[in-house]
Amino acid sequence: MSEQQSSPLLPDHLPDSPTGTTQTGPMSLSGVFASVSVPRSDVHWIRRFLAYSGPGYMVSVGYMDPGNWATDLQGGAQFGYTLLSVIVLSSLMAVVLQVLAARLGIASGLDLAQACRAFLPRALNLPLWAACELAIMACDLAEVIGTAIALQLLFGLPLIIGSILSVLDALLVLLLMNRGFRYLEAFIIALLGTIALCFVVQVIAAAPPAAALLRGLAPSPQIIRDPAMLYVAISIIGATVMPHNLYLHSSIVQTRAYERTSAGRREAIRWASWDSGVALTLAFFVNAAILVVAAAFHTTGHQQVAEIDEAYRLISPVLGLGVASTLFGLALLAAGINSTVTGTLAGQIIMEGFLSLRLPAWGRRLLTRGLAIIPVLIVAWLYGAQGVNRLLLASQVILSLQLPFAIIPLVLFVSSRKIMKEFAISRPLAILAWLITALVIVLNGRLLLDTLMG
Repeated sequence: MSEQQSSPLLPDHLPDSPTGTTQTGPMSLSGVFASVSVPRSDVHWIRRFLAYSGPGYMVSVGYMDPGNWATDLQGGAQFGYTLLSVIVLSSLMAVVLQVLAARLGIASGLDLAQACRAFLPRALNLPLWAACELAIMACDLAEVIGTAIALQLLFGLPLIIGSILSVLDALLVLLLMNRGFRYLEAFIIALLGTIALCFVVQVIAAAPPAAALLRGLAPSPQIIRDPAMLYVAISIIGATVMPHNLYLHSSIVQTRAYERTSAGRREAIRWASWDSGVALTLAFFVNAAILVVAAAFHTTGHQQVAEIDEAYRLISPVLGLGVASTLFGLALLAAGINSTVTGTLAGQIIMEGFLSLRLPAWGRRLLTRGLAIIPVLIVAWLYGAQGVNRLLLASQVILSLQLPFAIIPLVLFVSSRKIMKEFAISRPLAILAWLITALVIVLNGRLLLDTLMG
């Protein structure tokens, strides 16, 4: 779908004012659409930036969820600091994709799910929706597992009880959304700050050598030559870029009450891009910190540490800091709660966008959470903690499989002048986006093949 091509599927114009509806139905998250006021263009830039800040941090949650923890821990414990360059690469890819998702939402007035419903053949929409729902279930699965493991480590609660308690996260979303979208963003940012602070203390205790960190940030040919290292590197990339984040971001950027004019959209895209860049830089530092802390296992002869509960037990004696295990568990709990909040919100966006089906907010959130809890309860009952950890790995493989179904439509849409008008991305940026898409598809395919072959 090039800029020159036309299609009867594409509309002749897009909505220019926040009327509450689009050509495909009600606006995305209509209850909070354009609910966050933004200053006039003559107000100081710091105030304007702060007004647009928030969606990027909500999206960054998906880049430091429990699934990322598992791959970062494995990478640091087995290979020290070598895979830091992979985290840098995956973070840069994430910034590009999230900026494109925000651009689509602001320029077109449609989130990614609504755009798929509007512009793709009807025969594709049901399979795409099914793939998205599977991704949401896999995402919820990782979040429930992370929350349950954190509650077990910190308070000794059985995994089954912790999984059931994760339902409360869904109700928390409803409560905060009713107070206003800014309250939900503030809650997310507070938990992100908690995660960052916990890992700052742990990194200081780990005291990584500066020279080793700098070497790790530089790409190493060894990553390609060593099959085991390559497998973990691919796992890190696969766990970093989450498909549901693209749907989420394209929707929540529309909560800002920017002018639905060409100038207003251009300014909103600029500030949303800055918001994404700053927030995902924080996510990069958290992921890098997890790997750096895990590298302490590598240097002390614990290279086989790959599971979260094992890392929790070893981290205090390895770092020589008694509170390290508690900080690790607290950060994991904050990551699990944060991920469930944004995951359930993404589930609502996907169902409403693809099907134009609107369930009561509490019903939608309890449904997605219930679908995730059931397999966790079964596996925890039959196989215990070891089975739950394997289920966490399986959820990441499922997410990797769904990623192309989100990235390909996104790049198609933002490259189309028919859809984006003057906001269609430039040819160099389109080439970069397609290269990222190809790389993600190839690496995730390799990850699936390696996983199936053991």
